[in-house]
Amino acid sequence: MGRPTRGETRKAAWGPAFVRQRRDLTSKGLTRPGHVPDLRRAGPGRIVVLVPAHNEEALIAETLQSLAAQTRPADEVIVVADRCTDRTAQISTAHGARVVESVGNTQAKAGALNQVLDELLPRLSDDDAVMVMDSDTSLSSAFIARAARRLHEQEPGLPPIGGVGAVFFGYPLHGLVCHLQDNEYVRYARELHRRRGRADVLTGTASLYPAKALRQIQRARAESTLPRGDDVYDVESLTEDNELTLALKQLGYRCVSPCACIVGTELMPTWSRLYYQRLRWQRGALDNLRAYGLTRVTLPYICRQALTYLSVAFVPFFLTVLLYYTVTKGFPGVPWFWVAITAIAAFERIWAAKRGGWKALLLAVAIVPEVLFDQFLNVVYAKALIDILTRSDATWEQTRARKKRLRKLLVTTCGLVFQLACAMGLAFACIALGIAWHLIAVFVLCGVAAAVVRLSRLYPLGLLLSLPSGEPKHDEIPPWRQPGASTSAATSSRTHD
Repeated sequence: MGRPTRGETRKAAWGPAFVRQRRDLTSKGLTRPGHVPDLRRAGPGRIVVLVPAHNEEALIAETLQSLAAQTRPADEVIVVADRCTDRTAQISTAHGARVVESVGNTQAKAGALNQVLDELLPRLSDDDAVMVMDSDTSLSSAFIARAARRLHEQEPGLPPIGGVGAVFFGYPLHGLVCHLQDNEYVRYARELHRRRGRADVLTGTASLYPAKALRQIQRARAESTLPRGDDVYDVESLTEDNELTLALKQLGYRCVSPCACIVGTELMPTWSRLYYQRLRWQRGALDNLRAYGLTRVTLPYICRQALTYLSVAFVPFFLTVLLYYTVTKGFPGVPWFWVAITAIAAFERIWAAKRGGWKALLLAVAIVPEVLFDQFLNVVYAKALIDILTRSDATWEQTRARKKRLRKLLVTTCGLVFQLACAMGLAFACIALGIAWHLIAVFVLCGVAAAVVRLSRLYPLGLLLSLPSGEPKHDEIPPWRQPGASTSAATSSRTHD
């Protein structure tokens, strides 16, 4: 691979979190002879990669090139072309992938994947694995090797691993909306490291599953052990990766995302596309929890959603209390104690974004853009709750008939006004009882305490979840902190910025 230049080393240290990996490729996109190391460390069995794609001619080549450059190449790469009308199939074939076109599929990504898995799983052994990755994802060069090795490193006394997911960063970083998303991803990567790889969701960016676990999901759905569906993926879910994670955990598997399994994923370039993406994510998560009900597996997820909606309600609650006391008694002022307390939380947000590069750090220091971005997400969360409560039709599509759009806009507006009125009403009730500032203080202190725990890198919940050992030692240190990282996978020939 050669020694990096001084400029490349500087980019690895101060550039974005995800950088395009050096790829030792031939002119045909194939890995050069001698590029693949000893495969015995990657674990037994074959690995088949499924890449669902719908009109992805602009990005599919980058995805397949990252697969060709793996230190542990896949045994088979299948591009699942779902109703493509562009050159996705031709480009995929040119890069050595087998193209399978969906037949009469009306159930989006999950339906297309189910068609291929129905044919694929019967010919795989229990030692084999299936990796599903998005067509806008670029893998770090050792992703498959590290994920396969982690999949076969079962710790005594702990449940088996049902899936190995990715730590994802965003690209290309153009514009404020992209940088705000990438800061989110950088903080999530840090959180995964603090939790020693314990994953809440095996994201669709790239995840590796044992074939036997996917077959067990099929059987469980057929026997109605799982709440919905009759195949590997639940076609009723808007977020099939989230639902599949819940299914694996419901069947007793663990899900992990080792910090060494890095990928880059396309960011939403506009606020409109980001809005629909996040609305689908949140609506899908709530819908999946409603389908599974209250269980030992879903309880932590339900608690996190409850905390999310408490945070959504806190902003109008706090502003109502502040405005009331300012109008009736004058501005109450801000004691230095509370300035120092909130400064701790602000510092934690800045510190957690440092891996995103100097632009990410400046954005975090500015504070205001990220605060406004949080309010944008709060509106998305509120809208998702309205859709769930009104049982609005769940769909992947962003466009609807004009009458349906107007009716949905009216319902959404009424729902948002109602939620705002509830938060303000609660604020006035607490003011009347004289406990409004006490509740605000408790909420702020809890948030600061959580920030301190994140800064400490401790994960107290791990003890309660019987995960004392966490990840194996070779995955406890992120690649960017390992000795010699600047001369290996963390080094890039160019960044996406």
